[in-house]
Amino acid sequence: MKAPVFKRLTSLLTASVISVATLASCTSTQSNQQAQTTSNGSASGQTCAPEIASIDFGIISTESQQNQKPKFEPFIEAMSQTIGRPVNAFYATDYAAVIEAMGANKVQVAWYGGKSYITAAERSNAEAFAQTVNSDGTQGYYSHLITNKENPIVSEIDLQKGNGNEYIVENAKDLTFAFNDPESTSGYLVPSYYVFAQKGVNAKEAFKQLIFAGSHEATAQAVANQQVDVATNNSESLTALKASDPKAFEQIQVIWTSPVIPSDPITYRKDLPDCLKGQIKDFFYSYKDTAVLEPLGWQAFVPAEDKTWNTIRELNIGKDILEVQNDKNLTPQARQQKLDELNQKLDALK
Repeated sequence: MKAPVFKRLTSLLTASVISVATLASCTSTQSNQQAQTTSNGSASGQTCAPEIASIDFGIISTESQQNQKPKFEPFIEAMSQTIGRPVNAFYATDYAAVIEAMGANKVQVAWYGGKSYITAAERSNAEAFAQTVNSDGTQGYYSHLITNKENPIVSEIDLQKGNGNEYIVENAKDLTFAFNDPESTSGYLVPSYYVFAQKGVNAKEAFKQLIFAGSHEATAQAVANQQVDVATNNSESLTALKASDPKAFEQIQVIWTSPVIPSDPITYRKDLPDCLKGQIKDFFYSYKDTAVLEPLGWQAFVPAEDKTWNTIRELNIGKDILEVQNDKNLTPQARQQKLDELNQKLDALK
């Protein structure tokens, strides 16, 4: 008998973060060899893929462009110097715009979250080659539900247990709620699965009002300003908010925390010339400028591959399975057909 989907996925998420460290260790020699064999700087840029005059780097909208631009500009400039051609930052108002831009070859390299990456890999020719390492050296983060410290919810739950998810589900019809973006891992997929799908709740129908705020910064500000009762966020973005807007941060109370989530992928289009891929890898694997990386919440980048985010694919399928199981509008035959198709996708990842 197969273990329940949610138990299997909780274990898989934890295991994936552990296995990434093993992958980084096993591939360190490979990355060193690439650093030695890959041409470096502007001189090599003149001989490698001269038909590609510049590179566009896609940046998902975890914050406003106003906040992201000064953080990313030094990083983008360093990348440009290393690969010997201009690198342009591509900021977007939502995650889907970066995915679509990569599919249209308007973006050749991109930073995604896990959920947006698996969509980009399927639709937009994206391939992960590196994974972010957080400023504290970890390679994982957490999804949160947050509320304002003045909201009555705080007095109704046990903050030590972090059981705000239970209260939210039981009282959804009286609450306003904000997700981040439909392509966000921590701002949509993870809470959708662990908080709602496991309880047979359709979040899009359960609340008095539900919105997609567009970014982690926006959901945090909506809570801080008491525009919504509850919103999704994550540990990385709350750390960034503490630095950028401590007054707003002090208004926020975390009421639920997810299992650990693998940190973010760095990707390029699969059809880039090999020499250019090598230069891009060389830059990311060797870049260690703390002054530039610290504002981005990163310490370094380690080699990674597509399957590093299979746990996110499994979580996405698991959410779909629970939604199908709880869909009262499906006939038994239609439900079974959908479940069979989803289980085939799940089995294909093993």
